[in-house]
Amino acid sequence: MSFISRLALTATFSAALSLSTALPAAAQEGSLTIAVGFGPTAEIPDPWAGYNGWMSNQTGVTETLMGIDYDLNLYPRLAESIDQTAPMTWRVTLRSGLTFHDGSPVTAQAVINAISAISDEAHPGHNTRIAKLLDLAGMSADGEQAVIFETNTPNAAFPWSLSEPGIAILGQPSEAYPINATGPYVFKEAVPEQLYRAEANPDYRLGTPGLEEVRVVVAGDPATAALAFEAGEVDMVINYPETDFARIQETGAQGFVAPTARLYFFTVNAASGPMANPLIRKAVSMAIDRQGVVDAVLSGVGGVPAETIFPEGKGWAADISIPYDPAQAEALLTEAGAVKQSGRWMLDGEPLEINIVSYSSRAALPPTAELTQAFLSAIGITANVRLGEWGASNDAIAAGEADMFLQAWVTTPQGDPGAVLETLLKSDGSSNSGRYANPELDALLDQGRLTFEQSKREAIYDEVQALIAEDAALIPVFHVAQTNVAKAGLTGYAVHPTETYWITHETKFTE
Repeated sequence: MSFISRLALTATFSAALSLSTALPAAAQEGSLTIAVGFGPTAEIPDPWAGYNGWMSNQTGVTETLMGIDYDLNLYPRLAESIDQTAPMTWRVTLRSGLTFHDGSPVTAQAVINAISAISDEAHPGHNTRIAKLLDLAGMSADGEQAVIFETNTPNAAFPWSLSEPGIAILGQPSEAYPINATGPYVFKEAVPEQLYRAEANPDYRLGTPGLEEVRVVVAGDPATAALAFEAGEVDMVINYPETDFARIQETGAQGFVAPTARLYFFTVNAASGPMANPLIRKAVSMAIDRQGVVDAVLSGVGGVPAETIFPEGKGWAADISIPYDPAQAEALLTEAGAVKQSGRWMLDGEPLEINIVSYSSRAALPPTAELTQAFLSAIGITANVRLGEWGASNDAIAAGEADMFLQAWVTTPQGDPGAVLETLLKSDGSSNSGRYANPELDALLDQGRLTFEQSKREAIYDEVQALIAEDAALIPVFHVAQTNVAKAGLTGYAVHPTETYWITHETKFTE
């Protein structure tokens, strides 16, 4: 990195730091202080509500019945076993001797009470997204150690769904244990959008945790977190800026990098504006030089161009090619009825203009949006980029005020391919802000849940991905490797492909 670039980067860090109030004056002895871009949403962030369960799972506070390992395989976690006893019936047997943080036993009825709250519209932990994943017709206890789950329809993804961090098994809350969970760390406090703090659970069943305390602090953006790390104010940064990753390791920092299932992609406004036309969507997709984006934005740290939803080597990847072909992109624009005048494309007598929205809490998003703007400009499409918060960007495209929303999602958070695609692209998907609707895709996604044979499921999801590519229902850009840094000596930690696991009882600092 040149002196001028370093100077500009330092100025950015300093300006960003002045905006942050969440970072501690110094990392705490006996604790691990982690800087991230997103924080808790409430003083007691209910793990069942929204996506709060991700942070409680990441920090070792909550646990689920099933888990996903580092090879994206499903394994029993609080469960000892899971068995399908009928097409719509599953029996989950609990491990013996489980207790909540307050010492009360984890029983079959306690599990039923926990999961019932998620589907109860009157409960503050109600979560429509998770209720759809489970699709439960009923639950019952078979003694103290077994839960019988009945689904409304056959659901091949059901065991995987039980690894969703929002399906945390919680006991009765109290003043001492407002989040009464089972993990190696006990929730202590949260400051909305600033701090999440947990302390060691000395009675954890797998052994005494290696840290006294886990603190998660919110940095306004990756630059803020990077500067705080160099100042010794935090011990670890999740999603450290790729452009500075090599340099920071030269200072003695410990780097962690591994491929994940996170996809950077554009949600498209399929209901109004130019992107409602699939020909224009495909033209935009073919105008993006994905390898150029990866080279410029990820600095060779990790990441590959994305032509389909799931990355190679992480399961479910389909053999699909989306070439970088500006000439073909222009041919598609002509087919869509656009006319090029004085080097700019016109549609229905007006300039073809595309509004792109995104957010800045992930370092790779703003430059990716700006490079996309440049690629579109190169073929004569006017594009505008607006950065804001994730929620504002989501609202903008849902309201038809934007045409493309650049975001980054883990595509297999439960290890199964269906859940995220249903959420993003099914007609009634809870995060289908682009209002894409395709009965053929809906039917295929339903078929994927109803099919239990692995080879047949793979064929279905190959067809799903081919349809998404053909219709440009969303526009994939790249799959990313997560880059994290910590001070030297952190052990018992590795980047997880779902990004939903950080801390275990074995995580600690060694001399």
